[in-house]
Amino acid sequence: MKKSYLVVLLSLLLAATACRENKKEDGTQTSAADTTATKAPPAPEWAQNATIYEVNTRQFSSAGNFKAIEEQLPRLKEMGVDIIWLMPIYPISQKNKKGTLGSPYAVADYKSVNPDYGTLADFKSLVNRAHALGLHVILDWVANHTGWDHVWTKEHPDWYTKINGKMTSPLDPKTGKPTDWTDVVDLDYNNLDMRRAMVDAMQYWVKECGIDGYRCDVAGFVPNDFWTEVRPELDKVKTVFMLAEWEDEPGQFSSCFNMNYGWSMNNMLRAVAKGGTSATKIDSLREANQKRFPRWYYQMLFTQNHDENTNNGTLTELFGPGADAFVVLTSTLEGMPLVYNGMESNLNKRLAFFEKDTINWGDYGKSDFFKALLTLKHRNRALWNGLAGGKAVKISTNHDDKIYAFYRQRDNDRVIVILNLSDTTQSFTLGGSGFAGVYTEVFNHQSVEVKPSMNVTVPAWAYRVLTN
Repeated sequence: MKKSYLVVLLSLLLAATACRENKKEDGTQTSAADTTATKAPPAPEWAQNATIYEVNTRQFSSAGNFKAIEEQLPRLKEMGVDIIWLMPIYPISQKNKKGTLGSPYAVADYKSVNPDYGTLADFKSLVNRAHALGLHVILDWVANHTGWDHVWTKEHPDWYTKINGKMTSPLDPKTGKPTDWTDVVDLDYNNLDMRRAMVDAMQYWVKECGIDGYRCDVAGFVPNDFWTEVRPELDKVKTVFMLAEWEDEPGQFSSCFNMNYGWSMNNMLRAVAKGGTSATKIDSLREANQKRFPRWYYQMLFTQNHDENTNNGTLTELFGPGADAFVVLTSTLEGMPLVYNGMESNLNKRLAFFEKDTINWGDYGKSDFFKALLTLKHRNRALWNGLAGGKAVKISTNHDDKIYAFYRQRDNDRVIVILNLSDTTQSFTLGGSGFAGVYTEVFNHQSVEVKPSMNVTVPAWAYRVLTN
C-alpha cells in the first residue's frame, strides 16, 4: 500500500474514533471543536466587523473584466462593503464544458487568469486599488476538482480519482457515487504530490497578488486534514480570511475556516417567507447551531448568491413581499451579511450561469438601504462578527409565531430589531427585560423610547431597526 494511502487511512481511523467518542446516548453528534483542547484559526483583525460582496465577473459589466470591477470599487466602499469575493477568475476548461462559455468552476489552470477578464497585471491593479480603499479581496477556490483539460490532467494524470482506470466526475462523499458535474474531474487527495501542488497554487495568489483569502467551493468534498495542512502555509505569507462553502463539518472551524455558509438558515428563512413554518423555528435553528459549532463560530448569512439566484430564484421569487425584511434579518443576526452583485439595483432576473447575461444596474435604487445596514454593522459593536459582537437575545412577544424580535449588545453598544414576518399587520406586546432605553431608528433617524410591556404595531413584512 502506498504511503499516501496509509496516511489517509490513519486519518480516517482517527476521525472515526473521535466520532465514536463524541456520540451521545441519543445518537446525536457533538463537536470535538467544543473542547478546550482546540482553538479558533487565526483571523485578520479587519474581519471583526466586515461585510462581504460577491462579484460575478462575467455578468458584473458589459465588458465582463477586471477593469470594470476596479472602476466600481469606490461605490462599493461607500456602500459599506469590506470584502470583495470574486467568483473563479481562472481560465475555463473547454472539454465537456456546459453552455457556450462554460462554468468558472471548471478550472483549466490554477495559476493563470481567464483572458476574457484581462491580464494578471489587470488583476493586480484591481487588488491594489481595493487595498488602497481599505477593501479586501478573496478568491473563489475550487480544490475538489478541475476542468477536464486542466494542465494537471496531461502532466499528472495520477493526481486524479480513477474508476475502472478512468478519471471521473466528482464523487459525493456521502454516497461514493459520481455527481452530475460532468464538466469537471475529481482530484485524488490520497496523492501527496497533488496536495503539495495544491498548497503551492493557493500560496501563489497570496504571494504574487496579495489577495486576502479564499472562499472554498464544496469544502466538505475535500478532506479536512488538507485544510489543516494548507492554513498555516497560507498564514506564513499573511493572515488570511477563509470561508467554507459548507456547513456539515464543524471541525472545519478548528482546522482552517473563519466562517462557513449559513445554508440551513437560508432554507429556514425561505420557509418562513412562504408561510411554511413559524418564526419561532429561527430560534430553534440558532440554538442547534450554537451546540453544533465551537463558540467562536459565525456564518455568512444570505438571501441571494450565485447558486441561489441562478438555480432557485431572484430575491423576490424566494422571499416575496418580505424580501427587505429578510435582508434586514440576515444583516443584523449573528453572522456576516452577504450582498450579491446587483442586489443594490433590485436585481430582478436569474443571471445565466454558462452564458453572458449582464446585470442591469439602473440607478442603484437599493444602495441607501444596504448602506444603512452595512454602516450600522461597522459602527455598532453589538453587530460585529463572532466573539467580537453580541449574542442575539430574544425579545418575547405575544405573537412570536409571526414577530421576530431580538436585541444584541456588546459593551455599551446595543441594537434592537423587530420584524413582522407575516402578510398581516401585527399588534403585540414586548416581553422580557434588558433592552429598555432611548434609540434612534436606523432608516428614518427618529428617536424612540423602548421599554418592556410596551405595545407595538408593525405592518405586514415591515421592520424596525433601533440603535443606541
